[in-house]
Amino acid sequence: MLLIGMMDSPYVRRVAISLAMLGLPFEHRSVSVFRHFDEFAKVNPVVKAPTFIAGDGTMLIESSLILDYLDHLSPPEKRLMPAETGTRARALGLIGFALAACEKTMQNVYEVNLRPAERRHQPWIDRVQKQLFAAYDYLEKAIEGHSTSGWLFGDRPMQPDITLAVAWRFQQYMLPGLVDPQRYPALSAFSARAEALPQFVAAPLE
Repeated sequence: MLLIGMMDSPYVRRVAISLAMLGLPFEHRSVSVFRHFDEFAKVNPVVKAPTFIAGDGTMLIESSLILDYLDHLSPPEKRLMPAETGTRARALGLIGFALAACEKTMQNVYEVNLRPAERRHQPWIDRVQKQLFAAYDYLEKAIEGHSTSGWLFGDRPMQPDITLAVAWRFQQYMLPGLVDPQRYPALSAFSARAEALPQFVAAPLE
């Protein structure tokens, strides 16, 4: 199995960490959608990270679809999504808000770091940042009590834990100073504890 993309993408990183959590061997190829566009296009003409090549050669894109495939590839006791319908719905809810935070962080990065200053639209930036803080407000309240002990859905990290921690670290890395960790102590502590796990350490932000 082959995972293509840079670890500074939260979507690539959540797949890499999940593969490690599931104990699935894979090759990682660090190819940038910006710096290595032509090289990436030779594998996937859409040039989208992550790109995942399964053992049978099937190409998958979109991290959530890749993770769905990997979960079904794994035995039930190792899967990263809860099986019970109600618990699964709660897990999906947290993942959705964490992915929303990733999306709004990415939009902010594009506006502030990539778009020329004279072409930035401040009302749009304000709106994106408002959405980002709303996502974190929701997640902070949702995980209170889980920041220093235990995981969100049992005694081991599962997909909501991985995605939430990855989303927080991505934002703090890409836009330092925008979101004060003191405003979100549960999220900050939770992410720090996850980042200390060997599977996270083995997939550092590049």
